[in-house]
Amino acid sequence: MVDTGSAENTDKVLATVKFLENYENSIPQPLGYASETRSTINFNSVPPAQGIRWIINTTIGPEHIGGNEKISEGGLTISGGNVGEYAPPGAAIFAREELLARLSDTKPGAKPTPTGMLPTDTFSLVQMKLSNFVNGEGIVMYHAPHATTDGDLFVNFRGSDVIVTGDVFRQDTYPVIDVDKGGTIQGVLDALNHILDLAVPEFREEGGTMIIPGHGRLSDSADVGYYRDMCTVIRDRIQDMVNRGMTLAQVKAAKPTMDYDLRFGATTGPWTTDMFVEAVYKTLKPKK
Repeated sequence: MVDTGSAENTDKVLATVKFLENYENSIPQPLGYASETRSTINFNSVPPAQGIRWIINTTIGPEHIGGNEKISEGGLTISGGNVGEYAPPGAAIFAREELLARLSDTKPGAKPTPTGMLPTDTFSLVQMKLSNFVNGEGIVMYHAPHATTDGDLFVNFRGSDVIVTGDVFRQDTYPVIDVDKGGTIQGVLDALNHILDLAVPEFREEGGTMIIPGHGRLSDSADVGYYRDMCTVIRDRIQDMVNRGMTLAQVKAAKPTMDYDLRFGATTGPWTTDMFVEAVYKTLKPKK
């Protein structure tokens, strides 16, 4: 499972997973070929669906990790041998090490993050391959450095040809860049370009690799390309204003996002257009 959603929706998520598990187990397994997971002998060689065994957190937002504790408890880490004693009691939770560090850093006067919400497995390199071949495919997690935060990642399901992007790509608003947590507009652009490098369109940038955004409808390379181009245009406009010594108030008054505001802008709510412009402005330095 990639991201567990908000805490309020955990019961619905678990019920849906159970429904899918029962449905999957009701379908006869087809003949397979080659390796041990694709044996040519069809005598139930493919194991039945076993519920949630691994969870991947793409970013630190509560709408992405709020259900960690309860959904992990509803799953199971299957292990054995020397490592069996150290396996977590529920489903393992994978994330970037920066995400774990931020969740573990309790601010004065704040309640500590419940242990069950914390990632059980982290990585610090540019990517991590899930050690198990899951449901007949390889799964690779890629770090998106300094995108919306410093601990973002996105996930590539190579067999299904699906990329789950987390909040580096979304269909409902401008990128929610948390500058205090290491987010930058250039990091978002780098992540979007990386996603486009991995995705393979079927025809004229449409179809092919399925892209699942952090928020909004299912997408493809064309959608990511449009979002990337929009972010690039706005980045370049604000960069030019920064180079000319304009203040934040002057940049906001110039409305560098105006031609995209009907699609992605907002004047109220948790992430407004002004907040986005300010975040971009803060992460850009003057260039000669």
